[in-house]
Amino acid sequence: MPARDRAPRATPPAGEPFAVHRHGSVVELCLERDGVPRCWELPAGAPTGRGPARPAVPVPGCAGPGYRTWDAGRCAVEEEREDRLTVSFVGRRLRGRHVLSRQADGSWSVRALDAPPAEGPPLVPMLATAGELPPPEQDRAWGYEFKWDGVRALAVVEGGSLTLWARSGTDTTVRYPELSRLPDALIGHSAVIDGEVVALDARGRPDFGALQGRMHRTGPEVRRMAAAAPVTYLVFDLLAWDGEELLALPYAERRERLEALGVAGERWVPTPWFRGGGAAVLAASRDNGLEGVVAKRLDSPYRPGVRGPDWRKVKNVRTQAVVVGGWRPGQGRRAGGVGSLLVGVHDDAGRLGYAGHVGTGFTAAALRELEPLFTRADRPPFADTLPREVTRDAHWVLPELVGEVAFAGWTADGRMRHPSWRGLRDDLVPEDVVEEW
Repeated sequence: MPARDRAPRATPPAGEPFAVHRHGSVVELCLERDGVPRCWELPAGAPTGRGPARPAVPVPGCAGPGYRTWDAGRCAVEEEREDRLTVSFVGRRLRGRHVLSRQADGSWSVRALDAPPAEGPPLVPMLATAGELPPPEQDRAWGYEFKWDGVRALAVVEGGSLTLWARSGTDTTVRYPELSRLPDALIGHSAVIDGEVVALDARGRPDFGALQGRMHRTGPEVRRMAAAAPVTYLVFDLLAWDGEELLALPYAERRERLEALGVAGERWVPTPWFRGGGAAVLAASRDNGLEGVVAKRLDSPYRPGVRGPDWRKVKNVRTQAVVVGGWRPGQGRRAGGVGSLLVGVHDDAGRLGYAGHVGTGFTAAALRELEPLFTRADRPPFADTLPREVTRDAHWVLPELVGEVAFAGWTADGRMRHPSWRGLRDDLVPEDVVEEW
């Protein structure tokens, strides 16, 4: 997959040449000063975006046998001292102002000062339709994965730097700093990877409730939370590798290439998959308290943004994304605050239909955090007429927040039976919320 073009904040005047070379996991930055090369080995890769300083080890020479060029261009030195070099790069991947500096212990580091942020994700993830297992006579044409109870995330690795994109197109990298420590197999390479961010409980099973405390955090508390209860990135697809786009390859071949890379390490875990045997995989998911399975045709390409028949999600528990359109006041311990949420789902015509009210499944902390997120509205956002018992004490809000509920099924008039709140979903935008099952 070709690298995305990124425009620098300000183009420096024509200057000296630079190059970033790599050989296996070894990455080297080389630039010239008055015809004399200066070179650093970058053990954690080249910083293509703002973030913490990375180690830079001065080396006497660059690009020995076996090295190939990862990036090249021109650079302009803004400041040069014995212990500090500030330089602006204009390359295909490395752009913007960076500083190389010597630390008190004599080691060197490199940090991006104003490298331009990524413009957006390289693609929209492929989605699965809700359904049943393929019939037994077709079973051997399908692969099966467990369905993980987390949030979808597209990982873009460039120059040793990680960017995580939610389905909504939101950059969520800052929310999961523990994932930025890449597996050794990714150092010195570029890749686009599909997977799921999950919080695992003591038994190693995904806990969506535990993930809720991390999904919206971007402040200084994030690193403390990451150290206390780190998340895990479960990897299940390889979409690009070192500039080679893999979307047209069959699912089975993409999985085989992913396995051959060996991206396990730190907080990254490749997920298991199985050729055929769907009924046994679904039974194992139930036995282990998992949400279900995803069936994928072995010969299916990756179709970004498409929810088609080549991928099927088969759930053990019914869940549904919902749009919050209002709330009703609580009673008893909830008096003076939110008691229940009024939620909806879009129909085939794009109208937001009322799907019921959710009053269970909340923690006290979840209710406290919800109310400040509401934007008050003068009228209900739902297309259908609501009963008087709902509207008489309702507070309406703009349909901006997406959450998830577990429920028993649908009634004849399109309401969810016994819905229970599971938490907010910031990986979805309201327009994407439709009936899932």
